[in-house]
Parts: sequence; structure tokens; C-alpha cells
Amino acid sequence: MVKVVTDSTAYLEPGVAEELGISIVPLNVHFGDEVLRDGIDITAAEFFRRLDRSPEMPTSSPPSRSTFEKVYSELSKTTDEIISIHISGKLSQTCAVANAAAAPFLGRCNIAVVDSLTMSLGLGILATAAAKAAVQGKSLDEIVRLLRGMIPHIYVVFFVETLDYLERGGRIGRAQAILGSMLGIKPLLIMEDGEIVPLEKVRTRSRAIDKLFDFVIEFPHIEQMAILQKSPVATEETLLLIERLEMVLPEMEFPVITYGPVLATHVGPNTMGVIVYEGMV
Repeated sequence: MVKVVTDSTAYLEPGVAEELGISIVPLNVHFGDEVLRDGIDITAAEFFRRLDRSPEMPTSSPPSRSTFEKVYSELSKTTDEIISIHISGKLSQTCAVANAAAAPFLGRCNIAVVDSLTMSLGLGILATAAAKAAVQGKSLDEIVRLLRGMIPHIYVVFFVETLDYLERGGRIGRAQAILGSMLGIKPLLIMEDGEIVPLEKVRTRSRAIDKLFDFVIEFPHIEQMAILQKSPVATEETLLLIERLEMVLPEMEFPVITYGPVLATHVGPNTMGVIVYEGMV
């Protein structure tokens, strides 16, 4: 049976990884010289508490090649086919490291590394679909084709409260960051071909939330979606957004999920967004 590997940026409901046999490789979070494994040495809640106190901005890095090799080696004892699906290559070098780690297994284990072009729940949906397909007896090629078909139907849109993290990541220039901060601009961003790019500029959080609402209700069909924020507890503005969405989409569920330390190093705290999987329409 095909075995599935993903990374710690994937959002999976508790127990799903164990139930479906998904192996999770942790990315690293850096506070100065301190290196912490995402989801093992530091949780999202701990990260945000520490971020509030830290004088320096944290960074992230992919898992080491040896970490991947260890996971692949263990799995290759029971299978000769592995699918390894990870955070967008535009946000992390995780896929590149996974490919390098897979190379020595050529000839004894077929490892397909897939760039999800997404993260969080989007990556979780793909990893779950791959694992369920594997349980059903699908081949590695069939699972790769399934994921390639699903990827274009996953959308991530969000807005940020501060432009500092986008500037540091090279997604906007210094002049844009200074001017944007002076004007109180909160850019609405979208994941496009795996990259975070500007979609629209708004001046207030309430207007940004209006834009999230407008984005969601444009879909004729939604198979799964979630509201993304730093805390699992719905805020007053999140509850208002859910209330508006329920009026238009009464059959739909709108879970509130947290984004983790790795995404936070790119977008900062107090980000809010939506992740939509429209299904294979």
C-alpha cells in the first residue's frame, strides 16, 4: 500500500494522521539561535505567546534531509511506494529537501514528492485524500493524478494586520510597507500558483472581512472550507462573519482553525482568512 508523508504545516483534525497512517515531518521555527520543531517543541499557542514577548522576528526553515531520509527509510521497510506532499515551494524549501532525500532510494522505493502549492487546511485536505485513496488500494500514479486534479480547486485568501512580515519576506518593498502602514492599509492576499500575492487593498478590518465574505459566496459549490486565524476561539468579528455566511450557505459548516508558526513567520499575527476547497467540479 502507498504510504503518505506530509509536513507540520498541514492542518489535520486530531487523530486523522494516526487513523490514516500519515507521517508528519516537522518544519523548524527559529527564534534567534534557538531552533524549535513545529508541533513538537512548540505549538501554535506557545508560538504566538512568545511572539508577543520576543524583540526579534522569528523565521522558519525546512526539515533537514536526514529527517526526511529517516522517515522514508522506516516506511520503505513496509512499502515500495511513498507519496510525500508538502507546503508550497514558494513558501518553503521543504519540497526541494524532500526530493534530495528521496534520490538515494531510487530503485528500491518509488517516492513521489508533490508540491501542494498551498498550506494549512489546503495541504491537510490533500494529504487526507491521498491517504484515503491509498487505503482504497489506489496506485502511486493514481494518487498523484488525483492530487494534481484537486490542487487547482483549493483557494486561500486572507488579510494581514501588519506589513512588516511581508516586507521581510520580500513580498512587498520597504517603501510600500512604510506607506501602507502610514495609510493603515490591510492588503487582501491570495495564494496563486503557490505564492502569496496581493489581491486588493482595504483600509479597515471590517472592510477586509466584507471582502472575505464576498470571496466565499462567489463559489457555486463548496465541498469544504474553514476560517483561518491565530486562535481556535472564534472572535466577535469571526462570529459575525460565520453568521453572515450561514444566511447564504445554510448547509455549510464553517470551522475556525488556527494557522501555525511557519505561516505566521510569513504573515505575522492577527491575520484572518478563509480556505476553500470547491471540490472536483
